[in-house]
Amino acid sequence: MDVDGAGSNDVHQEVIPMHVKLLQPKTAAMPTPTLSIIPDLMIDNKTKKVVVDENKERGNWSNGAEFLLSCLSYAVGLGNIWRFPYLCYRNGGGAFLIPYAIMLVFVGLPLFFMELSFGQYASEGPITIWKISPLFQGLGYAMFLMSTLVGIYYNMILAWALFYLISSLRSILPWSSCDNWWNTVACQKFDVKNCSAIHGIMSSNGTCILRDQVSNSTWEGLEMSASKVKMASDEYFHNFVLDITEGLHDLGGLKWELAVCLLVCWSFVFLCLLKGVKSMGKAWAVYFTALFPYLVLTILLIRGLTLNGSIEGVMFYLTPEWERLKEARVWGDAAMQIFFSLSPCWGGLITLASYNRFHNNCYKDALFIVFGNCLTSFFAGFVIFSIVGFMAHELGVSVNEVAAQR
Repeated sequence: MDVDGAGSNDVHQEVIPMHVKLLQPKTAAMPTPTLSIIPDLMIDNKTKKVVVDENKERGNWSNGAEFLLSCLSYAVGLGNIWRFPYLCYRNGGGAFLIPYAIMLVFVGLPLFFMELSFGQYASEGPITIWKISPLFQGLGYAMFLMSTLVGIYYNMILAWALFYLISSLRSILPWSSCDNWWNTVACQKFDVKNCSAIHGIMSSNGTCILRDQVSNSTWEGLEMSASKVKMASDEYFHNFVLDITEGLHDLGGLKWELAVCLLVCWSFVFLCLLKGVKSMGKAWAVYFTALFPYLVLTILLIRGLTLNGSIEGVMFYLTPEWERLKEARVWGDAAMQIFFSLSPCWGGLITLASYNRFHNNCYKDALFIVFGNCLTSFFAGFVIFSIVGFMAHELGVSVNEVAAQR
């Protein structure tokens, strides 16, 4: 593109979509400052490149890093930290990585790339984008409804996390004892390590009873009683945090502590979306939300690997059971995990990609985000199973028994 003006400099412009109109004055001379300004257009005379928001109404990402990190934050979540390690345990340990990788390459990546391309090309949200084919506009409303429902319960989980974060700032953790008003007679705080190591059962008064000390009928009764024992942490969550009632006939009162935490979580969502992409893509916010979880996971992994029994947990995680690959459920779980983790068909990817510039390399972005999400799941498995191995060591049982209970 040639811009006529003082100096008649040739400016090489990046390709701009057809909907961007460039007004080029032909007669009036223009000064040549560092940035030459034309309506809807800014030209950097140093780099000879055009800097412009292609969509004036919706805006664009300031740079590619904002989009990459926002998408990575969107894709990486509880499914990576909670669900993936559990599925590895349930479906043959390291063997589960094979169907997971196959589903990732042949199902997850194509869908992810398709949604990024669709959103970037149209620069529309998940509802209005279906103007391209009104017959399928119902898909857009379904995406919106699904994201709304997920957002409601997901923010509730974040409110629990915030509640626990505040509670953990105390010198004595409230879920570490059975001396609180929310505890029941079934709550026990005892040293099960030594008792389990000698194959005993803890009685209700905290005494370790061995098998040869009682009759068969008494032992069976103790086993039944032991199965009803509740840990202090479980009672803290159910009886205090959630304050669960006996049924729908007793709705209970407002849990104001949780209500405040939930309000804080939704306030953060509001602030992030207040000015659209310009507030959602702020460098400090997107770098923090995308990279801070990796810092926390790394700290937890280092701490977990220093605990006794952690190596046994990690080996349990990595040891494959190849015969499990013959089961259809393993392949089904792998496919479901791909959809749950990458979140295609929910509308979020279309929305995020719609703020990209028209000629952004979304294929490279899709590769980075998809495989980054996969590696995050794999990395989180080491964190979880190092802790599970430590728990098994403390309880004096196998890793398999602890994992089955969790």
